[in-house]
Amino acid sequence: MLHDTLWQYNIDLVRACLEHPFVRRLAIGSLERDAFKRYVAQDAFFLRAFLRAYALAAAKCDDTDCVQRFHKLMAGIFDELKLHESYAATMGIDLSGVQALRATRAYTDFLLRTAWHGGVDEITAAMAPCMRLYVFLGSELAGDRRPDHPYIDWITTYSGDEFQALAADVESLLDAVAEDRPR
Repeated sequence: MLHDTLWQYNIDLVRACLEHPFVRRLAIGSLERDAFKRYVAQDAFFLRAFLRAYALAAAKCDDTDCVQRFHKLMAGIFDELKLHESYAATMGIDLSGVQALRATRAYTDFLLRTAWHGGVDEITAAMAPCMRLYVFLGSELAGDRRPDHPYIDWITTYSGDEFQALAADVESLLDAVAEDRPR
């Protein structure tokens, strides 16, 4: 399967993400509140771009099954945004005027450029790694959670069955629409 090949090809990057100080502090609950607030704001900005990219992919589908799959993935983004809105409400984060940091902007620009100019195969290939990485991180961090963990909702969301199913769906879609080629 193409998604497995790509995952294995990038496993060193995956492990580096797991060992990143931000993720390690998130895992044990010692991540500074301000750092998490910045992350939530940047991720909300990113999710809105992700949503637009999914919509563009759906518009490029040749069959209704493909469109429905992207529709389901878009619904997942709306659910994810609800988590971010919950954090925004409890932590005092203004999500309406988020200024993207350079790294966030680079990724969202890449996604949207791919969505506007690429085919369904390229769009799906550009989006699948993010979802699988979040499932991986959430699942890895789930072993560290405790009832009073300050980021329990984040860990529960990304280790949960619903998000895992969405990630599996985008990987299945990738396998169905893309071939293993350099682009």
